[in-house]
Amino acid sequence: MDDDLYSQVCSYKNLELAFHRAKQGKTLKLYVIKFEKDLKDNLFQLRNELLFHIYQPQPLKTFVIRDPKTRTISKSDFRDRIVHHALYNIIEPIFNKVFIYDSYANRKGKGTLKAIKRFDHFKRKVSKNNTRNCFVFKADIRHYFEAVNHQVLLNIIQRKIKDIRVIWLIKTILNNYFSGQKDIGMPLGNLTSQFFANVYLNELDQFVKHKLKAKYYLRYVDDFVILNQDKKSVIFLSISN
Repeated sequence: MDDDLYSQVCSYKNLELAFHRAKQGKTLKLYVIKFEKDLKDNLFQLRNELLFHIYQPQPLKTFVIRDPKTRTISKSDFRDRIVHHALYNIIEPIFNKVFIYDSYANRKGKGTLKAIKRFDHFKRKVSKNNTRNCFVFKADIRHYFEAVNHQVLLNIIQRKIKDIRVIWLIKTILNNYFSGQKDIGMPLGNLTSQFFANVYLNELDQFVKHKLKAKYYLRYVDDFVILNQDKKSVIFLSISN
């Protein structure tokens, strides 16, 4: 791929776009108003830090939500969220091309409703409009975000991204979170974490679709399902990984 992606990430135009995307739904927040007051100077300062590799993200702010499942969210500083959007703007289109159609989380034109509709379509297909048995294997990856291996993720990313400065920025973002184990885990709540989650699990998607030949498979973050008319086939597909 392009060896000069970093200049695109750091361009003022891209950082300005990233700011507007980061502030969506938060225009009345004091930290947004403060940053926007001196927008040009703040963006140029951020650009210089990125260009000279002196950018360092602020510590994450962690809190717990219950909706109804208890989750620990780690929130990045607004300035860092601009950087996340700037990176995402440039590298997301590269990876989106290789994602399977039936990956529904954190992607444009996808989402929960589309995933539910697609599942219903699969169910009707496999069951011949509810005239035959339809078996479903449903699973998730336990503590997925806490278990992501940074080096494995970086190895996957480097198949597509050759610009070492982009890799430096990705490492800087990943290293801003500590799960209790070195080089393991990503924070819930970051745009980059959501995107990297798809990059990481695209390996599973490709395996299930092309190695296991599972025709009716879909994934939403770390939850996935496989449908089949034959119970034995569903069990075989589910344990083959």
